[in-house]
Amino acid sequence: MKYKIYIVEDDLSISKLLQEYIVKYGFEVREVENFEEIMIGFNEYNPDLVLLDVNLPKFDGFYWCRKIRQQSKIPIIFISARDSGMDQVMALESGADDYITKPFYFDVVIAKIKSHIRRAFGDYAPKVEERIVEAYSLKFYPERSEIQFYDKKLVITKREGILLECLMEKYPKVVSRDFLLEKIWDDIDFVEENTLSVNISRIRKRLQGLGIDMGIETIRGIGYRLNKPGRME
Repeated sequence: MKYKIYIVEDDLSISKLLQEYIVKYGFEVREVENFEEIMIGFNEYNPDLVLLDVNLPKFDGFYWCRKIRQQSKIPIIFISARDSGMDQVMALESGADDYITKPFYFDVVIAKIKSHIRRAFGDYAPKVEERIVEAYSLKFYPERSEIQFYDKKLVITKREGILLECLMEKYPKVVSRDFLLEKIWDDIDFVEENTLSVNISRIRKRLQGLGIDMGIETIRGIGYRLNKPGRME
């Protein structure tokens, strides 16, 4: 198995050097190209570890670290020229697992990556049975935000996962709009009327990508219900 590394570094030369060096050790690597779509790339790639700089366009690394932590427990290692104690404290408090200051030795970066991969997925990882939510042949793996239908798999977002899990656990019952809103928002008074509908529409498209047509039924005036998952003809 090749573990996947996600590099969030806006210095192109450093990012390329990191990628070239890490690949030599048998890892897969993806670099961020659009720094306004870091989380979109994260969800598409579904990495096993993130290398994250502090100084980034628009939002800093602390912001993106917190965003990643909202939906994943994978190792996050900061790599930054900012070497103050306060920056390191902020990184750790934002959810990071480690902090490497520039300039750095590539061998140290590789050693850190291997160490955190072992702790998260290898011999030192806690032996916890993975939770699976099932409805007929549709399976949802909350810890990795992945859905599976027969031999097809897709990674979904945290919000989509919360909604889908509610529908699967309540199947075949109807789930009210208010219940779903309370699950994903702290205060439903600040949510636009069509926000839930948009998210349900996205889940329908995800299910269609697995070959499930009409996967979620709208019950007018009440809410939504998961239909029995079946293959599209």
